[in-house]
Amino acid sequence: MSDEKELGKRLDDYDFDLPEELIAQHPLERRDSSRLMLVDKKGSEPKDYVFHDILELLTPNDFLVMNNSKVIPARIYGHRKDKDERVEFLLLKETDKDIWQALVKPGKKAKIGSKFSFDDELFLEVIDIMDDGVRLVKLSYEGLLIEVLERIGTMPLPPYIHEKLEDQSRYQTVYANIPGSAAAPTAGLHFTNELIAELEKKGVEHEYIELKVGLGTFKPVSEDNIEDHHMHSEWYSISENAANRINNAKAAGKNIVAVGTTSIRTLESATDDNGVLHAGSSNTNIFIFPGYNFKMVDSLITNFHLPKSTLIMLISAFMGRENALNAYKKAVERKYRFFSFGDAMFIR
Repeated sequence: MSDEKELGKRLDDYDFDLPEELIAQHPLERRDSSRLMLVDKKGSEPKDYVFHDILELLTPNDFLVMNNSKVIPARIYGHRKDKDERVEFLLLKETDKDIWQALVKPGKKAKIGSKFSFDDELFLEVIDIMDDGVRLVKLSYEGLLIEVLERIGTMPLPPYIHEKLEDQSRYQTVYANIPGSAAAPTAGLHFTNELIAELEKKGVEHEYIELKVGLGTFKPVSEDNIEDHHMHSEWYSISENAANRINNAKAAGKNIVAVGTTSIRTLESATDDNGVLHAGSSNTNIFIFPGYNFKMVDSLITNFHLPKSTLIMLISAFMGRENALNAYKKAVERKYRFFSFGDAMFIR
């Protein structure tokens, strides 16, 4: 057994039993009709609401920060030149102009120099294979890549979702604006345009930042000591206007509410030790786990995450590990829906 000093450093410290039937396979008909668990960081009994009740729970003293990155239909199916075999590529991240990291199935079909065609609209050549098997590929096409992908690609849904998504827009937030993510910032999926307008009318301000969510979000932690885990890198951007508004809100004593773990990772990456958020663009591989001191974020709206994931470690850093696992235990008992299309938690 870990001693007190090591408590929270072992991977097994973040495990919990999750019945498979609680993994949401599809979104609810109305975004803001999902359930919402209100949790106090100090550890009082979690309370049950519906997400639209966030209108009553938030006050003009709260300032929301949302990730407006847009998921691109990055899963594409094509054929190797002069071959009939169907090959799947999942574009992960653009590293240079038209040079992308990609996952391939089956990988043995994608050797260096192999060329592929996708509906005669997109052409791809494998130019390198990285240590973890990820391919570096060069794309060629006419026009704008995002428009090509919207015609030939599909949404890269998480591996735990097995049912087909009929309406692709349901894996986008209503405020998604800047294409580039391989996965959705799912805490924002609960907001509707009407709800955002009602919050504005009430005096609850919000601002947008961007973090291009990578599929590393779903990468399991394999090291027994979580401090040995290496986080994936993701690109973020914060405008001067957004940084100024958020800093002014913080200075005025407002409660900074991050909508989702991607927002919290962006804000904490770009905030200095004096609590000042800096505008700019960069890559971050910040890994937040218990012992981390938060510099900007006061409250968090988030979904329920995978056992032993970096995301539940972040939640545990934010509200305490025992408190987090207790909230998750209550969520299982109360049959909350988990993961991307599941219910939400408001931690304050």
